[in-house]
Amino acid sequence: MRKIIALSTLLALGALGMACGDAGTANNASNMAKNTANNAMTTANNAMTTANTAMNQAANAMNQAGNAMNQAGNAMNKMSDNKMADNKMANGNK
Repeated sequence: MRKIIALSTLLALGALGMACGDAGTANNASNMAKNTANNAMTTANNAMTTANTAMNQAANAMNQAGNAMNQAGNAMNKMSDNKMADNKMANGNK
């Protein structure tokens, strides 16, 4: 009877040890999965930040181009006004 009790105790302790060992392994796997997911999200966030910066730079460049076009248009209008004034003076119209 003592042998049966001793073997049962040994089996119970072995099962408990295995259960604790498995929990640790599962915990490690869970932590690794979390770390991998966090790294992927950080990488994605960095990529989105870089893309956002690039889009802002492109928008700024487009605004500068638009401002340059407006300045060119204003200069052309001024030249046109001056040319009309010159023509009026040449024709004797004041």
